[in-house]
Amino acid sequence: MPTNCAAAGCATTYNKHINISFHRFPLDPKRRKEWVRLVRRKNFVPGKHTFLCSKHFEASCFDLTGQTRRLKMDAVPTIFDFCTHIKSMKLKSRNLLKKNNSCTPAGPSNLKSNISSQQVLLEHSYAFRNPMEAKKRIIKLEKEIASLRRKMKTCLQKERRATRRWIKATCLVKNLEANNMLPKGTSEHVLPTALSNLPLEDFKIVEHNQQDKTLPIL
Repeated sequence: MPTNCAAAGCATTYNKHINISFHRFPLDPKRRKEWVRLVRRKNFVPGKHTFLCSKHFEASCFDLTGQTRRLKMDAVPTIFDFCTHIKSMKLKSRNLLKKNNSCTPAGPSNLKSNISSQQVLLEHSYAFRNPMEAKKRIIKLEKEIASLRRKMKTCLQKERRATRRWIKATCLVKNLEANNMLPKGTSEHVLPTALSNLPLEDFKIVEHNQQDKTLPIL
């Protein structure tokens, strides 16, 4: 008595209350080989108790002249739902892969996850693998900040010295002009407009303040 269908993905089982018949694989080698080919199951070898249900045969394959539904001599199974079988196989493979990834700490199965982690680290430069790496990065940044502060202090010192030179030169030109040692209007041609228009007293005050002023500590 048949119990279930041998077709891949078919869940039909024998039930006398359902109008579905079961049929053995033919004994003729050629027809048997053709049935096996159409079933498309890998390394499948049917036995004498291997059956296919009537769902996999077209209506023209049956001989209904007698009381029992029988297959014709040239009947072959042509109706299969291989898509459902393939989907179920893919789902099982995915579940098995997830299980292996969760149980295996290292190996080829973790290669994809390792590559994904490396891509995240490359895309997000602020992500560190461990606290020591983060500490090294912080120390490096602190050194860079200290170096930039020294450079900024040097630039401020150069700017202050250049300002003092301009003030001294302006005072000298205006003094010579005031003592008639230089022609009137010389400061307008020698000095920038912003400096030549200021009175000499203002430059003296600025020069005095520049001498007393100290550089800020960074």
